Amino acid sequence: MKARHKYGLLLVDITLTFNGKSKLIDNMIVDTGAARTLISQDIVEDIGLHVDLHDRIVTYFGVGGKEHAFRKKVDKIQISDFVVKHIEVDFNDFGYDDINGLLGLDLLMKAGFNIDLLKLEMNMNG
Repeated sequence: MKARHKYGLLLVDITLTFNGKSKLIDNMIVDTGAARTLISQDIVEDIGLHVDLHDRIVTYFGVGGKEHAFRKKVDKIQISDFVVKHIEVDFNDFGYDDINGLLGLDLLMKAGFNIDLLKLEMNMNG
């Protein structure tokens, strides 16, 4: 899978499916420093994904300080040929115009991605 180097960041696209509706989410930062994947809630509102009373609210601590997100189970996330079904993902008001989230270690490790920075490629191990 090809990645893009933009804004000094490594970016990829993913597809998220929620309640049978799919959405291509572009400009996800490949973030090996993020424990969990975090997606902008604004980018998925059009497929009916939003916070509700049954969602768990989680708190993140990082370089930018303390942030809150809601955790929701989605039908599927696809990253190139890698597909994971019925997984919990975190969503918040990400706050960047052209960046739609962080692809964290939870999914990077589950897929077993090898990241080749010279070729700007991510390939699944095996």
